[in-house]
Amino acid sequence: QVQLVESGGGLVQPGGSLRLSCAASGFPFSTYSMCWYRQAPGKEREFVARITSAGGVKYYADSVRGRFTISRDNTKNTMYLQMNSLKPEDTAVYYCTDGGTRWGQGTQVTVSS
Repeated sequence: QVQLVESGGGLVQPGGSLRLSCAASGFPFSTYSMCWYRQAPGKEREFVARITSAGGVKYYADSVRGRFTISRDNTKNTMYLQMNSLKPEDTAVYYCTDGGTRWGQGTQVTVSS
């Protein structure tokens, strides 16, 4: 059975950092590009970052470029999102996906003083 499990969210002050993880199982993780999305209350889910299957090419939304770093370890079937210089507008539930067909349950990130 396909499973994606996000972890690492929490409460952080503006300017702080968090590292999110997405543990994958039940599908050929190493052959898939993977993405992070987020959804804030009352808003649609939005793209955050994408990484190609071998980790060689990365794409970022303009709102996070320079602050967030996406990475993956295919030997561990895990994807990561390092978030630095966090802003209140980064507050959202963060989800990992294989591109839209498989989704995790999400992990809450709250940036507040």
